Amino acid sequence: MSGEIRDPIGVEAGAGMDRREFLGKLAVITGGTAAAVTILPAFGAAGAGTQMVAKDDPRLEAGYVDYDGPAGKVRAYRARPKGAKKLAGVIVVHENRGLNAWVEDIARRVALEGFQVIAPDALSPVGGTPADPDKARDLIMGLDKTANTKNYLAAVAYLKTGPQATGKVACMGFCWGGGVTNQVAVNAPDLTAAVPFYGMQPAAEDVPKIRAAMLLQYAGDDQRIDAGIPAFEEALKKAGVKYTIHMYPGAKHAFMNDTGANYNKEAAELAWKRTVEFLKDRLRS
Repeated sequence: MSGEIRDPIGVEAGAGMDRREFLGKLAVITGGTAAAVTILPAFGAAGAGTQMVAKDDPRLEAGYVDYDGPAGKVRAYRARPKGAKKLAGVIVVHENRGLNAWVEDIARRVALEGFQVIAPDALSPVGGTPADPDKARDLIMGLDKTANTKNYLAAVAYLKTGPQATGKVACMGFCWGGGVTNQVAVNAPDLTAAVPFYGMQPAAEDVPKIRAAMLLQYAGDDQRIDAGIPAFEEALKKAGVKYTIHMYPGAKHAFMNDTGANYNKEAAELAWKRTVEFLKDRLRS
């Protein structure tokens, strides 16, 4: 089956292409993006491993680090521009499928914008993200929320210290990670900025604790999450928190993930542009 598909695409399981180009060409052959995503696992690791920024991009220093959490070491993927002296920090919080290739790719994309980035593995306390994403999802649902938040607060401290730190740190996250990002904003008074993508909102009574500037990104077709926006916005206004809300009409939950069926290219590119501009404005001023 893979031999029949490779030839018209003109590559071997997507080698040499970024993820979007590969998925786009596969969609032409299979009759749509949803079908392409369904058939993509037939390519194995090669199809899933395509990326926008290569793991060995010569502009970056990238690899894995461990930092100290309250209850033990937390493993994280780190990326930063090669040779940079002083850098603001950005934490990337993964979806409910754990620390995977897509999240690591996001970390590299952010790093190329001039930041030191870490993407912690929330499943470090239970042995790390497993290869099976469904198992990762189940494990994440079993995490203690308070302990998990504390591990991300430790990530804020990690990025604020060290010879390359400027003292400014932002947090951004997707889906489950968007909710975690909101909790980091509530519980880290020294956080400079936060960008939750379609994340579960914090309790209204916790919103006054937020000191970070907030860039809230939502999908227009995401009833469960969007239902919490009015109360969140009202609480943000009352608390005097600096915030901006962007809604992307027609986009579905997880529209940023260009490996998934809900990927929306137009919305994702605009949201990414706004995110980069926001991070540069808040972390470099």
